[in-house]
Amino acid sequence: MTPFQGAGLVLVGAAASGINAVAGGGSLLSYPYLNVLLGVAAIPANATNSVGLWPGSLTGGLGFVKRLGATRRYLPAMIPPTVVGSVLGALLLLNTSDRAFRRAIPFLVLLAALLLLAQPRVKALVGKRALPPWAAPGLQLLVALYGGFFGAGMGIMMLACFALTMEGDLHELNAVKNWLSLIINFVCSGVFVLQGFLTGRVLVLPPEAGLLVLGGLLGGYGAAHLSQRVDPNRLRTVIAVYGLGMAAYFSVQAFGR
Repeated sequence: MTPFQGAGLVLVGAAASGINAVAGGGSLLSYPYLNVLLGVAAIPANATNSVGLWPGSLTGGLGFVKRLGATRRYLPAMIPPTVVGSVLGALLLLNTSDRAFRRAIPFLVLLAALLLLAQPRVKALVGKRALPPWAAPGLQLLVALYGGFFGAGMGIMMLACFALTMEGDLHELNAVKNWLSLIINFVCSGVFVLQGFLTGRVLVLPPEAGLLVLGGLLGGYGAAHLSQRVDPNRLRTVIAVYGLGMAAYFSVQAFGR
C-alpha cells in the first residue's frame, strides 16, 4: 500500500462512516476500495471493512445522542437479537468459501444500491407504523445476520424496519440505528479477530483497518451533525449509481471468467 493509497483509505473511511451515520450504504465505497483498488481478497476485505468502520458508528451514535431520548426505550429489546444475528452472520461468512462469497457479492452490492435508491420511501414510512412493536426484534435479528455477513445497506434495512415498528422521526430512528450498527460491526469484528487468532488465517489487515478507523472517527461524527442540517438526497443518488456500477463490475469478476 502506497502513501497515496493510504491517504485515500482515510478519506474513504471518513466518507463511508459519514454515509453510514446519515442512513447507510457506506460500505459501497470502502469495500470496493479494499477489494478492487488495493487488491485485498473478498473475505479479508469484508472483515477488514467491518473492523475499520465500527468506530465510525460510535462517533455517529454520539453525534445523534441528543435525538435518542424519544427512541431510547426500544434499545433494550433490540440489543440481544442484534448480538445473536451479528455472530451468526460472521460465522456464516467464515464458513463460506472465497469463491462462493465473490459470487454472492454482486447480488449483495446490488441489493444495497437498490435500498439506497429506495431511501425516500423509507423516509415516507416514518410516522406510519404498520407492524406491532414486538415484530421489531425478529426483523432486527435478520438485519443483524445480514450485517455480520456483509453489511452494505444494513443501515437502510434497519431504518425501513424501524419505520414499520417504532414511533419517531427520521433522526430519532437514526439514533437507534447508529448504536445498533455499532454493536453489529463491533461483535462481528470480534469474531473475525478471534477466528484469525485461533486459526492463523489472515482475516483482518491491521494497517488498512487502522486507516479506515482514523477516517471513520472523523467522518461519522461530522456527518451526524451535518446531516441534521442538509438534504443528503444528491449524495444518496450518486452513491447508489456508483453501487450499481460496482455490482456490474463484481458480476463480471465473479462470472465472466
